[in-house]
Amino acid sequence: MKTSKHHTWLRRILAGCMALMLLVTATACSSGKNGASSSQVVIYCNSDDEAIEAMKKTLDDSGYKGKYAIQTFGTTELGGKLLAEGKNIEADMVVMSSFYVDSAQEKNDMFAPLEIAKKPLAEYPDYYRPLLANQGAIFYNTEEVKNDNLPLPASLKDLTKPEYKGKLSVTDISGSSTAWLMIQALVDAYGEDGASKVLAAMYQNAGDNLEESGSAPIKKVLAGEAAIGFGLRHQAVKAKNEGKPIDFIDPTEGNFTLTEGVAVVDKKDDAKKQQAQEIANLLVDKSRAELQTYYPLALYDGETTDPDNIGQYSKEFKEPLTVDLLKKHMQLSEDAKK
Repeated sequence: MKTSKHHTWLRRILAGCMALMLLVTATACSSGKNGASSSQVVIYCNSDDEAIEAMKKTLDDSGYKGKYAIQTFGTTELGGKLLAEGKNIEADMVVMSSFYVDSAQEKNDMFAPLEIAKKPLAEYPDYYRPLLANQGAIFYNTEEVKNDNLPLPASLKDLTKPEYKGKLSVTDISGSSTAWLMIQALVDAYGEDGASKVLAAMYQNAGDNLEESGSAPIKKVLAGEAAIGFGLRHQAVKAKNEGKPIDFIDPTEGNFTLTEGVAVVDKKDDAKKQQAQEIANLLVDKSRAELQTYYPLALYDGETTDPDNIGQYSKEFKEPLTVDLLKKHMQLSEDAKK
């Protein structure tokens, strides 16, 4: 049976489209899902911009430019990927909050023992090493407090007082793990029921200033949109040292700490895994000096912390920090909003 010219033309068009689709697919596969080449070490990361830039500088200055690709995620999003995907995750290594790494390892046994010589000041499992640590604190705008004739709080519980209504900015734990530093302090000091009551009153005082971002409270306090906030202590110290109208208060309930660090995914590709090990070792060995200018807590032998940069009431939570504990405290926070 003869084929019409129209059918022949249509068949050629379809064949060309199919060839183009195959070419695009092949290119995408060889480049990786996120634009990384198959030879690059893929790093999934939940860190702030300052930390990412410090890591990139360390790697580029050490001859690794073009040999790695960093992709950033929110803490909850990346944690969910670790728990759901395990060793099948695209990343060769992660820079991530310790509580998610520990929970992912317990569930999926997905991380390899690290080959890192530098000795940390605290005990960590063999598959994880910290890169930075954050503490929480209260901070305030010195000009706004003076203008509004506000008393200075000494504790988180003080922030429930009626004089702070509409003057307070805090972070919602559903949006940022920064809020967990505050909730750990409240639960430790007052128990879960007491913490829920304090949170409910704080949320009432915060109103529209209950934030999804961990850095939003200090931005609002700096701008004078709120007089007092709770957030990352080092950000307030830095702002004060720069001469901005900010000062900070260590809450008597305690300055609790969260760490972010490196872990290498235990994949079958031994060459890629070894490259990831080298990068992890390099970050711990060489990026800490710059990271400590932003996140000043000492983490390794030979490092020191300026007394101004460590909380007066530094504490560790009485239970191991896990995703299950985080979910429990997230529910406590949700209940406090009702």
